[in-house]
Amino acid sequence: MPKKKLPEAAPTGAGAQGATSYDVAELAGVSQSAVSRAFRKGASIAPKTREKIMRAASQLGYQPNAFARGLITRRTNLVAVVISNLTNLYYPEVLAELTQRLSEAGHRVLLFSLSSESEVDAVLGLIWPYRVDGAIVAARLKDEQIRQFNDRGVPIILYNRVGEAEPAASVCCDSAAGTRELVRQLLAAGHRRFGIIAGPEDSYVGEERLESARRHLAAADIEPFLYRGGFDYRSGEEGLRALMEASGGALDAVICTNDAMAMGAIDCARATYDLAIPERLSIVGFDGVGPATWGGYQLTTIRQPVRRMAQAAVDMLIERIEQPGMIPEQRLFGGEFLPGRSARLG
Repeated sequence: MPKKKLPEAAPTGAGAQGATSYDVAELAGVSQSAVSRAFRKGASIAPKTREKIMRAASQLGYQPNAFARGLITRRTNLVAVVISNLTNLYYPEVLAELTQRLSEAGHRVLLFSLSSESEVDAVLGLIWPYRVDGAIVAARLKDEQIRQFNDRGVPIILYNRVGEAEPAASVCCDSAAGTRELVRQLLAAGHRRFGIIAGPEDSYVGEERLESARRHLAAADIEPFLYRGGFDYRSGEEGLRALMEASGGALDAVICTNDAMAMGAIDCARATYDLAIPERLSIVGFDGVGPATWGGYQLTTIRQPVRRMAQAAVDMLIERIEQPGMIPEQRLFGGEFLPGRSARLG
């Protein structure tokens, strides 16, 4: 049988707008299943066959119907991403990496942003109607909240969080070890009068860093002054003022549990108290966000491996979408100590 010749120009009119996979298959001389495979990421199909199908689809103005495909595969290709406190400079970087990795894997992102981690219950009710294939959550979840995902068969990856009694896969940076290294470096340089600017109590990561700092300072018989903020730049300014008042200005070093607060504290130290950084006061942060490297800050901090962590989270999620029932695992990543110019080190 002679092969059907493809037309030189795409047809016009209503027919072009209503082209189906059957039309593409007939024009390209292949089966409908081949057309389906050509538009499915990772499906097995010969390159020449795929090229012929794509040329026919282009000429007919055909686009696959995602809704119809979802009815067949019982998947929506939607992934919920839940992130708390987008004012934290770290989370936009995480969101950008997750979105790019998920897009490359053929998934679309539904973003749910929380102003605080205690708002999770309200957000979960918004997620379920979309019948998402999975979720990546960068917020603290209670056991009963994790159980809602497990009961619905929705794979979940916790980002920089871990489950408690209810099992959940997770990707984490070792915040405790990173904070320990910051304290060790500051103590080795002779600092003895410490202040800590921490985040809100409902932040899992913030509390992990705070407790690590307290524990390792206590081992050196040091009780730090403490201020709680909201992980934003303004909290760094307000936190430094509070710490200076509480200590009578007798501080050697300030540990901030993220970079945004550390930058606010640096600017406040210079503008309000005319303190030389780091000669008079050392200030450190955590996360390693881009602005922390700017000339006015050059912050001493712990940089989280965002790209590697995001890729791991996406890989783990896709594995669980493809193979339901996989046992939860935790992947722990070490941070990188960045000795900037905001702290006097030995």
